[in-house]
Amino acid sequence: MNTTYEAKDYKSDQYVRWCPGCGDHATLNCLHKAMAKLGVPPYQMAVISGIGCSSRLPYYMNTYGFHTIHGRGAAIATGVKTARPDLNVWLITGDGDCLAIGGNHFIHAVRRNVDINIILMNNRIYGLTKGQYSPTSARGFVSKSSPYGTVEDPFIPAELALGARGTFFARAIDVDLQNLTDVLEASAKHKGASVTEVLVNCVIFNNGTHLDIADREYRADRTIFLRHGEKMLFGKEKNKGLILDGLRLKAVTIGQDGYTMDHILVHDAHEKDVTLHNMLAMMGGELPVAMGVIRDVDAPAYDEAVHQQIEAVKAKKPERTLQEMLMNGETWEIK
Repeated sequence: MNTTYEAKDYKSDQYVRWCPGCGDHATLNCLHKAMAKLGVPPYQMAVISGIGCSSRLPYYMNTYGFHTIHGRGAAIATGVKTARPDLNVWLITGDGDCLAIGGNHFIHAVRRNVDINIILMNNRIYGLTKGQYSPTSARGFVSKSSPYGTVEDPFIPAELALGARGTFFARAIDVDLQNLTDVLEASAKHKGASVTEVLVNCVIFNNGTHLDIADREYRADRTIFLRHGEKMLFGKEKNKGLILDGLRLKAVTIGQDGYTMDHILVHDAHEKDVTLHNMLAMMGGELPVAMGVIRDVDAPAYDEAVHQQIEAVKAKKPERTLQEMLMNGETWEIK
């Protein structure tokens, strides 16, 4: 019998302890909705997290959950998925937890293509520890740990994920609830490591960090939501689009300078070559920031390959008792 689930079926009875106005609330609500659309029973879900504001999320899920230690969520999630491939495994992490102390675990989970769904909430600040700069804070950013401004360049999550040979990367923003829900649903349907960067606002320590693209007044002109198989159009009137100008992307207005709809690129999220996906993911400044599913390609999943290998070895070698294994090889008798 097919069971229909609602968002409330994935909500726990715990009080949500995030600051009012925090973007994590929107991510949580959209995750509940996405899970309901997937139709996977709560008892077949596992939500893993590390440490940070974002990592409180497993408490608010009516699923299996594990609040682990700082930066190690990806390692735990890898173990859970490898041991229990039947589970739908989510990793909840933040820019500090994921890209600082957890950076190595993150890139190797992506490189291995473990079938886990990674939600990376990026507010460009350490919120739980009260406002230090993070690996995604911009150069010159003033914070409690950089009172005169940072003197280093930030990680760009997309660049890191795609550089680790990621097979799925998407981006969404906390104020765009419908598209955020759709992106999370798409990430769960991907076979392999999916990375979804959610641009969230920290209302207390970094308020307005994404306001230049989040504000409804100019969001349509400063962001572009990509959909596989559709033209790369943006703007309030959908009269702007992206073209290739030599080896660079260029934003043009349809009907100006001879540009027509035929010139506008069509998004192919399934293209194996990462070149254009990388260019799209790195846009900003004069170009709109790319949202939606930027890359979604097929590749062998780590956990599935491990179990195939185990079965292949078992088929070639007979099962042994523990006593037989202990007595195998060179032995000696003490008299």
